[in-house]
Amino acid sequence: MTLQQLRYTITIADSGSMNEAAKRLFISQPSLSGAIKELEEEMGIEIFSRSNRGIIITPQGQEFLGYARQVVEQAHLLEDRFLDKKVKKKFSVSSQHYTFTVKAFVELVKQVGMEEYEFGMYETKTYEIIEAVKSFKSDIGVLYVNAFNEQVITKILRDNSLEFIELFPCKTYVYLWGGHPLGEQEIISMKELEEYPCLAFDQGNNNSFYLAEEVLSTYDYKRIIKANDRATVLNLMIGLNGYTLCSGIICEELNGYEYKAIPLKESEIMRIGYIKRKGETPSKLAQLYIEELRKYQANVL
Repeated sequence: MTLQQLRYTITIADSGSMNEAAKRLFISQPSLSGAIKELEEEMGIEIFSRSNRGIIITPQGQEFLGYARQVVEQAHLLEDRFLDKKVKKKFSVSSQHYTFTVKAFVELVKQVGMEEYEFGMYETKTYEIIEAVKSFKSDIGVLYVNAFNEQVITKILRDNSLEFIELFPCKTYVYLWGGHPLGEQEIISMKELEEYPCLAFDQGNNNSFYLAEEVLSTYDYKRIIKANDRATVLNLMIGLNGYTLCSGIICEELNGYEYKAIPLKESEIMRIGYIKRKGETPSKLAQLYIEELRKYQANVL
């Protein structure tokens, strides 16, 4: 079975006749009939039923055509991507919900421009970050490890031929809006936070404590609200005096100046880093992006 035979089959089905299809394909009718006969024999099915009044697509042929169209469409995508030199190169990042990763991405795009590249920036669930890098959807992914989750995260990465490269360590902070009742304190304890809802990013079907984006994921919170995007979390901070636990690296230019990061008394060390495919050297753009991320090292510990 060849891609050409699949294209022949689709053209015949769309034309409604062997003669008309041969004209469209600029080949002789006997050559076209021979190619289809070979395909039918190889597949062990009859795609077209022939009669004096023309051709009819058989039930098996209808099913075969459904798959054939998918294959040909995918082939077109490959040709457009790799044969057309005018197609833009791609670069994308998947990250946990960190403002600084977005800000670093903004600076990268400003540096290289958008004329030659098609960019993607995905704030998403931890396991989806791993899947995105593994499947080449994203060039790199940004997440954290700590003493609690490192062993599990490392195993998942190893099983998927990925590796974690540390960028910098940081302490744990309480992220809340400036008007929060605890917003003027210099340090906040978990005991003081008990009466306020903890805001956590939902991890979907892979909702394991080890894949949580927030440290202290096993803590027995009296009030907790799950959300799936950063904008919702920010709104809940204001509307319900909610809070979340974070790295302490905030970017007022993107989120506004209404929010604060205050040290947590029961702080744990988070190690922020990126994941990449094992043994692969990051692309030029990935290296530039990593350089932008490293600039935030001065803001921690």
